[in-house]
Amino acid sequence: MKSQTPQHALQASDVNDLRSAIALLKQHHGQYIETDHIVDPNGELAGVYRHIGAGGTVKRPTRIGPAMMFNNIKEYPGSRVLVGVHASRQRAGLLLGCKPEDLAFHMGQAVKNPIEPVNLSAGSAPCQEQIFRADDPDFDLRKLLPAPTNTPLDAGPFFCLGLVLASDPELGVSDVTIHRLCVQGKDELSMFLAAGRHIEVFRQKAEAAGKPLPITINMGLDPAIYIGACFEAPTTPFGFDELSVAGALRNRAVELVDAVSVPQKSIARAEIVIEGELIPNVRVQEDQHTHTGHAMPEFPGYCGDANPSLPLIKVTAVTMRHQAILQTLVGPGEEHTTLAGIPTEASIYNAVEAAIPGFLQNVYAHSAGGGKFLAILQVKKRTATDEGRQGQAALIALAAYSELKNVILVDEDVDLFDSSDVLWAMSTRYQGDSSTTFLPGIRGHQLDPSQMPDYSPSIRDRGISCKTIFDCTVPFALKDRFVRAPFQEVDPRPFAPELFD
Repeated sequence: MKSQTPQHALQASDVNDLRSAIALLKQHHGQYIETDHIVDPNGELAGVYRHIGAGGTVKRPTRIGPAMMFNNIKEYPGSRVLVGVHASRQRAGLLLGCKPEDLAFHMGQAVKNPIEPVNLSAGSAPCQEQIFRADDPDFDLRKLLPAPTNTPLDAGPFFCLGLVLASDPELGVSDVTIHRLCVQGKDELSMFLAAGRHIEVFRQKAEAAGKPLPITINMGLDPAIYIGACFEAPTTPFGFDELSVAGALRNRAVELVDAVSVPQKSIARAEIVIEGELIPNVRVQEDQHTHTGHAMPEFPGYCGDANPSLPLIKVTAVTMRHQAILQTLVGPGEEHTTLAGIPTEASIYNAVEAAIPGFLQNVYAHSAGGGKFLAILQVKKRTATDEGRQGQAALIALAAYSELKNVILVDEDVDLFDSSDVLWAMSTRYQGDSSTTFLPGIRGHQLDPSQMPDYSPSIRDRGISCKTIFDCTVPFALKDRFVRAPFQEVDPRPFAPELFD
């Protein structure tokens, strides 16, 4: 394995694509490694990274570690696969130019100050340095790109970080979303679209008119684009272009270019772009070639069920940079927590701050919930009249992010990013019968395997959940009885300088 350091120091503001992001990471010890050891994309690559840096809800043993470039892919000479760019909160802070604990505030400001994308002229985009058209008789997506599988149960090879760009066929507004994309043939992909997603609305409109929906699948991107794209309604309502969040994060507009084979835009500095059309009234079984019954490992840590009927993408072209990098992730890993969780945190913080200014100190979308199911809210009760506002903050959080399932409330003296400290608060400042609020019968996330009628008689339909608020804050009137043991404030660096470099 090898790591390199560039000659000139880069800042987060210098990042405008994946390659400049890698160059930035190379400057920081422990954030990026490479290997020339040959690896099979079919299961082995994910199996290796599980031990290097996957983290999240991946089966133990795993850990948070560096991003990793695989330079030698079995049966794909010249291809490179990168995994784990987002698999660390510290790394996200480096790439976005802020402290890890300030990411929610940083993202919250970006979504309130969007900068719209701009268009480049044809022939000037790095993503189109190489063009492979599907009408070429030798075209075969399966041989062109090393789409990985995560486990032996996967329905097939998946593109796990394919940012789909599509437009409303009636209104013209665009949206970007990361979707589950399974390779089904030499020029075919299945696409999983959750109900209510904006691109699913676009697809339904096109299908009702009997027309295909042109799309581009953009991979290998500036990390700000991926993270910005993961905001959801109501924070980013219908018609809001999430690429403008990335523009705000970089203070520089994201560049787009006309696709070469469909009437749609591509992200100009992407490593790889798959162009195609969602075909109306055509459905395929996700595991039609493997019949495993499973799709791939999803963020809750389980192998999701294969969908029996998914829309089909007919690929029309692939464009890419020279020596293109295919970027992927390990489904249940920490990378999902970063991508989904930081926009979740920003959405919750902005909503609560607007309703109760100064009360919410910070928020963490915990990796145990994949950045979606579990949020820790740190609050500060300043006066007696603040008692009870912690429950209001939790309700606002549940409204701001509909897929959130559980909220844990802690005081300002608890480190919300330290699970041991949060559990300490639950152990010493929480009584189950009086500190718990149950909200049954509310729509949750369809990938939560416990949200089924046969799991609990209170669940009327799949996807319905009991949402729960755990109030681990001290009642304001009792705060003087719950003061943490004081220690002398000292500077430890002269005693152990090697620990504080």
